[in-house]
Amino acid sequence: MKLLKTIILLLLISTLSCKTNQDGREQSKMEPLKVELTEVDNHFQLLKNGDPYFIMGAGTTMDKIRELSENGANSCRTWSTETENYTADQFMDTAHYYNLTVTLGLDVQKERKGFDYNDSAAVKKQFEYIKNEVLKYKDHPALLVWGIGNELNLNYTNPKVWDAVNDIAKMIKEVDPNHPTTTMLAGIKEYDVVEIAKRCPDLDFLSIQMYGDLPNLQQRIRESGYDGPYVVSEWGATGHWEVASTAWGAPIEQTSKEKAESYIHRYRVAIESDSLRCLGSYVFFWGQKQERTPTWYGLFTEKGYPTETIDAMHFLWKEKWPENRAPQLDSLRLSGLSAFDNIKLEPSETYTAEVFYRNAEDEPLRYQWEILYESNDLGIGGDYESRPESIDGLIQNENTSKVEITAPKEKGAYRLFVYVMDSENKTATANIPFYVN
Repeated sequence: MKLLKTIILLLLISTLSCKTNQDGREQSKMEPLKVELTEVDNHFQLLKNGDPYFIMGAGTTMDKIRELSENGANSCRTWSTETENYTADQFMDTAHYYNLTVTLGLDVQKERKGFDYNDSAAVKKQFEYIKNEVLKYKDHPALLVWGIGNELNLNYTNPKVWDAVNDIAKMIKEVDPNHPTTTMLAGIKEYDVVEIAKRCPDLDFLSIQMYGDLPNLQQRIRESGYDGPYVVSEWGATGHWEVASTAWGAPIEQTSKEKAESYIHRYRVAIESDSLRCLGSYVFFWGQKQERTPTWYGLFTEKGYPTETIDAMHFLWKEKWPENRAPQLDSLRLSGLSAFDNIKLEPSETYTAEVFYRNAEDEPLRYQWEILYESNDLGIGGDYESRPESIDGLIQNENTSKVEITAPKEKGAYRLFVYVMDSENKTATANIPFYVN
């Protein structure tokens, strides 16, 4: 099904790329945006073709750009110019068709993945590759900002990485005067700010990525000593490294309702409140990915269904709730206990699980329950993780709000998931880690 959707989308983009605008010019021949970073009395702004532009966007994949636009966003970002399923041109063509701009990621290699910034030949080869990518895409009418590397400060030791970043930023200034440059940081710390200030004079501004700590963003910026403009280039659910864990080390995920509420609070407190230096933000992730669980960071489910968190972003971007709201999941209980109760079950014994929720519309709901092994393929910094195996045959009468489950036979760590869906497939989610003795 995913392959079919991708093929259909690529056919659509092929058609769109042949469209003309009102004066008859082909999309691909349209003028690039003129994007400027201005400062007046310590008030920083992005100007897009002369008009003030505050980024309201998300990191996403091409197949979710339409939904992003429909919910009120004006921009999207990528992490690389290369993906398995589509080109950067196709991504930006789609964004342009839906009136979204693009912060285009340039995939700078990470020290934590084995790249050696003392190897001048490797650094030069990377520079030439990235220069070629910049020349390829610099005149696309959707391009807003160049993102030079993602979280290069995560688990690194060699500050020469910032020399490489500046070489790229300087090159971009020479070949592309229309678009500013940034680099995306994991958090913001004084050491990184000092090194970047010293080594990256050609970088236009910093981008900061925070999750549970986002309400403290302004304090963290002050502590770092950074006094320039910034974008919050990733934010969203509380990170798996920031939450409480069970006695056996399983991180406890927020419910979709808790996520939606925290998105609104964090946006108001950390992003919307700074009218002087914040240039906007990109929520993460407008799609679905496996990272600790299949539901932790994605605003969509694995089936592509929108969750409660999309309603929250719709509210923030459009300043009103969507007409049809997702079910609001209050809590999930297993044997009367919550995720914080270190639930331990006996093998092959039967237990009751129940989900509690509210639904604004008077309509029938559907339920999906699933038991997964606790994930043991654990990456860092958003690295690829494989999905844990699902265990069938343990849940009775799945399409109800209250079910009976049979504990797995094997000792170990597991999770119980529930999805509550309305007639438009808007979905609330929650899960509970449990351990079989």
